[in-house]
Amino acid sequence: MKKLILFCWSLAISVQLLAQDQVSGIVYEDSNKNGKKERREKGIPSIAVSNGVDVVLTDENGKYTLPLENDQIIFVIKPTDYAVPTGADKLPKFYYIHKPEGSPELQYEGVAPTGKLPKSVDFALYAQEEPEEFTAMIFGDPQPYTQKELELFAQGVVEEAKNETGISFGISLGDLSGDDLDLHPGYVEILKQTSWPWYNVMGNHDMNYDATIDAHADESFEKTFGPSAYAFNYGGAHFIVLEDILYPDPRDGQGYWGGFRKDQLDFVENDLKQVDKDQLVVLSFHIPLLHQNENSFRDSDRKRLFDLLKDYPNRLAMSAHTHLQRHNFYTAEDGWEGEGRFHEYNAGTTSGDWYSGKLNAEGIPISTMRDGTPKGYALLNIAENSYSIDYKVVGKPRDYQIGIYNPNVVANNRGTSSGIFANFFMGDKDDLVEYKIDNGEWRPMNWVEAPDPSFIADVMEWDFMEELEPGRRPSNPVNSTHLWRGSIPTNLPVGTHTITVRAKDMFGRTHTATSEYKIAEPVSY
Repeated sequence: MKKLILFCWSLAISVQLLAQDQVSGIVYEDSNKNGKKERREKGIPSIAVSNGVDVVLTDENGKYTLPLENDQIIFVIKPTDYAVPTGADKLPKFYYIHKPEGSPELQYEGVAPTGKLPKSVDFALYAQEEPEEFTAMIFGDPQPYTQKELELFAQGVVEEAKNETGISFGISLGDLSGDDLDLHPGYVEILKQTSWPWYNVMGNHDMNYDATIDAHADESFEKTFGPSAYAFNYGGAHFIVLEDILYPDPRDGQGYWGGFRKDQLDFVENDLKQVDKDQLVVLSFHIPLLHQNENSFRDSDRKRLFDLLKDYPNRLAMSAHTHLQRHNFYTAEDGWEGEGRFHEYNAGTTSGDWYSGKLNAEGIPISTMRDGTPKGYALLNIAENSYSIDYKVVGKPRDYQIGIYNPNVVANNRGTSSGIFANFFMGDKDDLVEYKIDNGEWRPMNWVEAPDPSFIADVMEWDFMEELEPGRRPSNPVNSTHLWRGSIPTNLPVGTHTITVRAKDMFGRTHTATSEYKIAEPVSY
């Protein structure tokens, strides 16, 4: 009898342990949008659900089962033509956090203990029509270090961005805060001013720096935003969001390094198994893949990511982090073996050069970036499996895409070392940039790898000040990757002349800008 009781007890414990090693639930169409699965609401088949590593599809009744560990986030991968619930904070609610004991004790609060796993972890979806042509708003590095800078983000960027029309959702590419993780809720509150949901990427300044292992560095991020690696679909395009910060740096235990954990890349591999090869795949992460001799990114991780994507001819990666703007193109020399070049858009930032520079009329720092790119945000335009990107300079018309620098006056018929410089903010060295004077012929400009002279002049103003002004000196200039130079004619009649610059971007669109200079008679000694 005792043996029978012991056997039954052992069997019950084994069943209980087995039950705790997996999670089950239903993905259903929440027709009345009350967040509760009701008898008349049917499950949805063939919907992907993940535990952050494994990805499974729901059965014909909308049911799924996944392996489960004690510190995992279960989430549904939103399908096209469905929406996930969003709260008043505009954050998509597509996940369930399973941390029975909560986050470890850290400087910034993490997730509270979630307790016993529910019998069924269900996910609600709402049917919605999604066009194959749509636009997403892209933010790079809001990165406020203080409450004041959080207000500057609100006043200087979101106040304008919220008036954009036709936006389906937003993606913020990391550094949502500047190390003070208590600013995350304030950042969320500001984004509520927009009328669309926001997906968020974790940046290196969103980490718990007192974490001792990489898996715990995102505890405070998870509390506010959910998983740091996830995916969703919209309008036929597939989006993958990844945290790409290794912390502490596995090389020496100090600081951080760009890269992916194995479980993150395993998730990408399993996720892509459910994605058609002809779909557009858009990846979002914080630290760009660009590196030399692994100085800023672990090469083996980049190579595995490239290998996972090589059979997908339509793809785009987006990053931020650098507080510059550039396009990175990867080829076989970099380990890319897929069709064409692998395009990574390293986006300009909403904080610009960390809220530096002189103040504008509204008291907001101009904050031009070190490569001469004005602060702003991007608009990702998707049409079926193709894309284009617009960059919107804050405070300027939509068509302001080129900054021109030239001398105000030059001497008639006298040679000059001055030149005409065109900073084509979304440009790449392979783009065609031309200029003409008045109604003259178009001439090609030469791509140069040099600092933007307009930004040099802005920085020098601070060094020549006799007294300090409000604001903060910008960072020192660096070489721009989208700067062109042309010679300035002096053999024209005395008077004012018009410079016109036109640039054709990688998406086949033409942009123009104008400036003026004067030719005057030389002044004798």
